[in-house]
Amino acid sequence: MRTHGVVRGIALGVVAVVVFGASGVAAVAAKLNGNMEKVDVSALVNPMPSATTEPDPDDPNAGQAVNILILGSDQRDGVNAEIGGEAAGMRSDTTMVLHISADRSRVELVSIPRDSLVDIPSCTMTNGKTTRATHGMFNSAFATGWDNGGDMTSAAACTINTVQLNTGLTIDHFVVVDFAGFQQMVTSIGGVPMCIPTKMESQLAGLSLQPGFQTLDGPTALAYARARKGPGVGDGSDTNRIGNQQKLIAAMVREVLSRDVLTNPQKLISFLSAATGSLTTDNGMSIGNMTGLAYNLRNISSGNITFMTIPFAPAKSDPNRVEWTSAADAVWANMANDVPALGEAPTAPATTAPPAAPDATAAPEVPATPVQPTPVETKKAGHEAFSVDDTTDVC
Repeated sequence: MRTHGVVRGIALGVVAVVVFGASGVAAVAAKLNGNMEKVDVSALVNPMPSATTEPDPDDPNAGQAVNILILGSDQRDGVNAEIGGEAAGMRSDTTMVLHISADRSRVELVSIPRDSLVDIPSCTMTNGKTTRATHGMFNSAFATGWDNGGDMTSAAACTINTVQLNTGLTIDHFVVVDFAGFQQMVTSIGGVPMCIPTKMESQLAGLSLQPGFQTLDGPTALAYARARKGPGVGDGSDTNRIGNQQKLIAAMVREVLSRDVLTNPQKLISFLSAATGSLTTDNGMSIGNMTGLAYNLRNISSGNITFMTIPFAPAKSDPNRVEWTSAADAVWANMANDVPALGEAPTAPATTAPPAAPDATAAPEVPATPVQPTPVETKKAGHEAFSVDDTTDVC
């Protein structure tokens, strides 16, 4: 994996000096970096073709796209057992590939259904064991690493190798978020305002929501993200749950942007402190990287933050599984070439024409006939690509 030192911690240093003064810089950096559990997967990840040019020593990430693999873990020990109930082992039921364009004008978040049938390569574990290559469910890659290697390093590396094999992408970094970490992120921004179009009940997930606009706190947001079946929730499928997860994350992004978290030093440090509380990352994913990426994305248009699910269809071999369609090949190829995943031009900043000067000789205006409002076009999250600007539910 490439080691990116996005602005080599300069952004973190600036933020820390502004907020805490020079004497607090080291303490802030140490605290935030200490929040995260770091694992070194470099020896277990299969190498991918990379640029041959020497990186700029002052900004090794300049002019390069970044791909981050985001894994949602249902680890059930310690504080996570108190949240989701104790269970042995570890699984990853949520997987997203986050692509950040080289010019920092686009962010694309692509969900991979856990039931996708894919090629899983031979994986080497930290204990020296090697597994056989196979064809199976995507989330088996993480479980294979965990069950055979017994640690997060093996599980993450096997998942990264599987993603790279099936997509052609180079995964630069990975992040694993557990139950507690997700709750802390939501709490740090004061909850997530969302439109809940219908009553939602899921006894298994501990979810009970009435219809209407409301702000979800940490535990409720986690229950919303985990729920698969129940009245108003869905049919029990993972693909249906993906849509709800995308809507929730889009709402979180809107809240972060509306609160100026990326541009306000105090808010950014507070958010990162909470966000890093229960994360596992690769060694190269430092606080300098995270703060630098956030800083460089501060001017991004919300219309250029896109959510989508990799195109899929019911598997021919098993109707309870899915397989990627030919459209998925185009999406992955576009991401690998750092062009919009859907082949569309990014949203241009809106411009407003100056008002025309009043005409003193013009006749008085006649009141216009009231026009019926045009129905809001909604996007079906999980099935259609949508941006943070788009409407996915109407209350």
